[in-house]
Amino acid sequence: QVQLVESGGGLVQAGGSLRLSCAASGSAFSIAAMKWYRQGPGKQRELVAAIHSSAGTEYADSVHGRFTISRDNAERAVYLQMSNLKPEDTAIYYCNVVGYTHGRPYNVWGQGTQVTVSS
Repeated sequence: QVQLVESGGGLVQAGGSLRLSCAASGSAFSIAAMKWYRQGPGKQRELVAAIHSSAGTEYADSVHGRFTISRDNAERAVYLQMSNLKPEDTAIYYCNVVGYTHGRPYNVWGQGTQVTVSS
């Protein structure tokens, strides 16, 4: 069973920065992609950024140029460096990892971490 632990959320002023972390643990699993989603107040959950096993990345238009996703394969961790934060970035941020364990696909979510950006 693959489990995720997130950290790094908090309160920051507009223009500030935060770094989110997510570490995966378990036995006999491979990772195909690591992603960050967010869900703002009254909004649907949306994909913020993703990084694939090929190291290719993708970003939502709203964060492109401000957020950077990276991963540490040895630590099985993914990070989201957020800069020039805006009040509209306020949301609960969720880590999501997909891959294979014991020959079967898995799709797991972190517990979520709150990011609040004040104006």
